[in-house]
Amino acid sequence: MEQRRKFLKQGAMAMLSMPMLSFDSQKDWSIEPLKNTTAKDEAYWKMVRKQFPLKEGQTYFNNGTMGPTSGYVLDKMFDHMMHWNVEAATVNYKNGSGPELLTGYFPYEELRTKLAKIVNCDFKEISLTQNATFGMNYVGMGLDLKKGDELLNTNQEHGGGFGAWQLLAKRKGCVYKQATMPEPANDPQAIVDAIFKEVTPKTKVIAIPHIISGFGTVMPVKEICAEARKRGIFTVLDGAQCVGHVKVDVKDIGCDAYYSSLHKWLLAPAGSGLLYINKDVVGDIWTTIASYNWDNQDDHGFRLMQNGTGNAGLMAGYDAAVDFFNTIGHDVWIGRIKELGMHLRDGLKQMKHVTIFSSTNEELAAGITTYGVEGISGPELQKAMWEREKLQPRSVGDKMVRHSVHIYNSKEEIDRALEVVGSLG
Repeated sequence: MEQRRKFLKQGAMAMLSMPMLSFDSQKDWSIEPLKNTTAKDEAYWKMVRKQFPLKEGQTYFNNGTMGPTSGYVLDKMFDHMMHWNVEAATVNYKNGSGPELLTGYFPYEELRTKLAKIVNCDFKEISLTQNATFGMNYVGMGLDLKKGDELLNTNQEHGGGFGAWQLLAKRKGCVYKQATMPEPANDPQAIVDAIFKEVTPKTKVIAIPHIISGFGTVMPVKEICAEARKRGIFTVLDGAQCVGHVKVDVKDIGCDAYYSSLHKWLLAPAGSGLLYINKDVVGDIWTTIASYNWDNQDDHGFRLMQNGTGNAGLMAGYDAAVDFFNTIGHDVWIGRIKELGMHLRDGLKQMKHVTIFSSTNEELAAGITTYGVEGISGPELQKAMWEREKLQPRSVGDKMVRHSVHIYNSKEEIDRALEVVGSLG
């Protein structure tokens, strides 16, 4: 079977258009070498870098938007799509092999169990979604909210973090409010105070980011959720930038709901999302999209992921991405991101012509650093990095660049970015 898959894959790849030929379909993308190395030194991370079909001589610093997919994951996706398209007639759909053809109707307990271990919960509290925005909407539309109920966001939400709450304000007559976050945010208590300054007896939902997308601030969510619980307020955390980036322990955090996009920091294919809802409150959340199991009271996570036919090859890639993460290891993976983020920030702090808009309190920082250079706009800074060194961060607003670092990056690449920034002073 493996030989047949390899033949099919190589034949198909030969027919694809030129832009896709950068993916070497004949390469052995095995992750076995990553399992056999205990020393996580720079040589190890160079080996990790080779797991990605990123073009040599170019550096990707925009993981906060989209994480590149490893060759291992792409290989698993391609194998699945090719094999089951060729072998479609051999599938006995009613005999347990339906997930090989489509998704949307199956519980995927094995994958949900793996994800539950990463965020520390029961697998039945996990739903597989397309992305963070889906998770937010499943929670928001599922809550039994009424006219006059207050919904609290921050003024630094991603569009996928505020849309559902604004819609509910318009549709149901809820009151939508935003707490103003400090900039830069270096004092955790100042963040907590800013949130609860806007809370009243009518506040029913606090929906805030775990990591603020624009600035990379790691919010003191455990403290916020604890205070909200005392006041009987439902807490929803936008973790789009979090799983695979920082430690996420939903039981320790104490939130009622948590959603994430795994195509960012877990480096899963686009379309890989996660939704957690605490089992103690999930019974109060109405199903948003209804299909066969819309009223499944034994497995609420399965109930809330009824979304109809989807791409089974994508699900194979999602599963492979989790295996790739677990092979390197939770603490090693997250520790490397933190190490690289600190390396960038330490360099930027030495430059007087640089303003760091992200937190400089390392307790509130991780792999995203947003900064600006005096006398140059964000788009101009992004352009200078690309033209001089083929480095690609992302400009945000008029004066800032958001610079993401991940396990496929190196300190040498960060040093080159620092050289460009230093030369602009």
